[in-house]
Amino acid sequence: MPALNPTQTQGRIVWLGTVASRDLALAPAPREALRLTFAGPEGEDNGGLVRPSCSRVTAQYPLGTEIRNTRQLSILSAEEVAEIAAAMDLDALDPAWLGATMVVSGIPDFTHLPPSSRLQVEGGATIVVDMANRPCTLPARVIEGERPGHGRAFKAAAQGRRGVTAWVEREGFVRLGDAIRLHVPDQRAWRG
Repeated sequence: MPALNPTQTQGRIVWLGTVASRDLALAPAPREALRLTFAGPEGEDNGGLVRPSCSRVTAQYPLGTEIRNTRQLSILSAEEVAEIAAAMDLDALDPAWLGATMVVSGIPDFTHLPPSSRLQVEGGATIVVDMANRPCTLPARVIEGERPGHGRAFKAAAQGRRGVTAWVEREGFVRLGDAIRLHVPDQRAWRG
């Protein structure tokens, strides 16, 4: 019996980008296509098989501990980005301002996908959802620079809408317009 079930839920890739150097800018440069490797998107500064631990995992490791990089990609929902923009009283938000690697449309309640779900692109490349991405102040600074007076509203507006972090399970290419199908784990929710 398969441990992951393909669903009928299918979306489309509507935006792609990579950050060449985090030291120079948070905002990724838009791309038409990305080559996904086991180390993440080629040319992505946030890629790599491992990364130093950050404040998100201090309950598990001291800061800077080398751990598996499950944050190779930041994936957002076009619908949720529109909701964030509306909550901030903006017409739109550029995915680059949010540090996105990929934006998909057509997958409902995207930020709340179960951890370990797979997003499989029609060509075979497969991405594993790690967990929901929490809003932080880095995009707020970029937004403030682009739309003065609005950056401070980002963190609250993005709560529960910030997308997911993910890592590459199967290498391959992803392109704008590619279909992407959701596969979910075959297990009941933990009840503690």
